[in-house]
Amino acid sequence: MHVRGVDPRDTTWEQDAATYRAYFWDRSANTSDDYEVTGADVEEVLAWARAKAEETGSAYTLYVRVTDEGKPGLVRLSGVAGDPFA
Repeated sequence: MHVRGVDPRDTTWEQDAATYRAYFWDRSANTSDDYEVTGADVEEVLAWARAKAEETGSAYTLYVRVTDEGKPGLVRLSGVAGDPFA
């Protein structure tokens, strides 16, 4: 991990409300159970994702949904990176 100080003026926008995507991977069946989550902060969503993964015995990946130049995309916050079926 690398940590450095930053100038907070180096960004042009921020958003208080986030949209999250959670994918729960069932590796034995090569399937995923996918959800979109709104109306919660990242700590709430992480707690829910971890509890659901434990309850279902699945791995998970949690993303925040962002838009870049009008195109939607995902930034991974926690969980499995890459293709979980590889």
